Amino acid sequence: MRKITGKFLDLLLFKEPEEVEDFILEEDKSEGKNSSTKEKNTKKDADTESCSRQKKEKWFTSIVTAPFAIDKEKRDTGNKDDKGVDSKKTKKTDENRKKDISKKITENLDYIKERYSIPINGDMVLREFDITVKDRTISAFAIFFDGMTDRMVINHAILQPLMMLSNLDIKGNPNELGEYIKNHLLPQGQLKVAYSFEEVIDEVNFGGCAVFIDGLDIAFTADVKGWEHRGVERPNTELVIRGPQEGFTEVLRVNTALVRKILKDEDLIAEDIQIGRRSKTPCSMLYIKDIANDKLVNEVRRRLKSIKIDYLQDSGELEQLIEDSTFLHTPQMIDTERPDRVASMLAEGKVAVIVNGSPFALVMPATATELFRSAEDTYVRFPYGNFFKIIRIVGLFVSLLLPGFYIATINYHVEMIPTDLLLAIEASRERVPFPSIVEILILEVSFELIREAGVRIPGPIGPTLGIIGALILGQAAVAANIVSPILIIVVAVTGIGSFSIPSFSLAFSLRVLRFGYILLGTLAGFLGFTTGLFIHLVTLVNAKSFGVPFMVPMGPKTSDRYTNDIARAPIWKQEKRPDYLNTKDVRKQPHISRGWVRGENRGDNEDEE
Repeated sequence: MRKITGKFLDLLLFKEPEEVEDFILEEDKSEGKNSSTKEKNTKKDADTESCSRQKKEKWFTSIVTAPFAIDKEKRDTGNKDDKGVDSKKTKKTDENRKKDISKKITENLDYIKERYSIPINGDMVLREFDITVKDRTISAFAIFFDGMTDRMVINHAILQPLMMLSNLDIKGNPNELGEYIKNHLLPQGQLKVAYSFEEVIDEVNFGGCAVFIDGLDIAFTADVKGWEHRGVERPNTELVIRGPQEGFTEVLRVNTALVRKILKDEDLIAEDIQIGRRSKTPCSMLYIKDIANDKLVNEVRRRLKSIKIDYLQDSGELEQLIEDSTFLHTPQMIDTERPDRVASMLAEGKVAVIVNGSPFALVMPATATELFRSAEDTYVRFPYGNFFKIIRIVGLFVSLLLPGFYIATINYHVEMIPTDLLLAIEASRERVPFPSIVEILILEVSFELIREAGVRIPGPIGPTLGIIGALILGQAAVAANIVSPILIIVVAVTGIGSFSIPSFSLAFSLRVLRFGYILLGTLAGFLGFTTGLFIHLVTLVNAKSFGVPFMVPMGPKTSDRYTNDIARAPIWKQEKRPDYLNTKDVRKQPHISRGWVRGENRGDNEDEE
């Protein structure tokens, strides 16, 4: 009842909308001097508005909710008790998570058994053993997950040195037990010292091995990951004829290594960020620190660290959590499974995010022209690349507008069609009992069903099913006078146009918007068609991706120093990075990059100037 009353009050009482400033990637690097004063004034105004609103609501609520006052008091009393219990549980859980490691190994052992539910947990391995240091025998135990770690590394680099080599006469101070074990008995390369159980549990849950030793209030954690994973293969969604044939995998460090193999730059930063309260999914934010804009890097970092969820499994979920507008139909980030494409965009000054467990990397910000670009455009000569880009643009307009244009022309603007073609269309539709809108919806839905079925069916049967299903259904529909032959051609050309778009996320959005243009063309002809196109373009011009307008460099128009957005220039003329990114280093190659044209020394001198 309280929720219904609150909604009713919101409808009756005036409430000023809160001003929310979106992030904008500005060119000016100077920060505002009066930011703290503005925040204080904004806070005062908000407090004043909330006080006045509370007075109005209090008067109205006393009248509306009077009959429910007794029930409300009872519910509040119950809720307070529940909240008290929940707060105690939450406080107790936080204390357990932040508990420090004890010097008594029995307490540590009991705590680990309780946290990991040993021996109920079948894949948890707990190995107890003794360490001999000089004349002392010290109890110890190691914990790790079976299947997530490499047993050979644990046996030879952790257990064997501690259990057998500790008997040797090793030079060192045995009184400082922790330093002695770390420096002389554990040859594992990636070794950390943990001071709390939370650090230990995080490492063990991600394929690590933890070693507890009696008398030490610390634990040693070693990175011994060894789970089974898919190897580096060809990318499935971004195939090219010329260029690298490697794609990302589901392992985070393999993916970052693939990028570093291309960009051998010490300024390439791979910043680790954990997302997910329970899953603790590792993510890496990649950028080149002397190229990328600091404001862009800070904004991406802020959005990633502000996410509060339990589980994160794929980069697709992360994309929905950090995008600027949830309801915008167009993708606002570039998702790719090609390391070479990520490396090229990092070199331009963008930021990439790789999620452990996902073969797709996210690159931001995204622009409309970037979604049309294929990885192969860089590897072929610029006339061929421009020709491919024109074909893609034609395919986009055909995929999005052709069915709606056909419906608007047939229903409202038949005078635009040549007489012979009009007679042929009418003759083919003479025996069809349905209107054109029903015909095209039947074919479009059938085409989408065939395409979805072809994706879900495993193996080589999927493409075969799509081809045979389309041929059989199309021929049978024409023979049964359900649809006209000209409409089958329109739908087939529309489907082929959608396959020419390199970004599958953009292709998904066009598939959905196509039905909207069909409906507008049916209702109002070219008037509805152009109205929808106008609203569509206004929405795109108003959209932003991490502070960058989506339609740059067309709207708003930026500097013409970067000529590789709309039409690709020769590679020796691509001298500067995109102007809309406001990078630290604008120039990416000298004015004369081909030294052999005018001489090597002259090109170097002009670059220095």
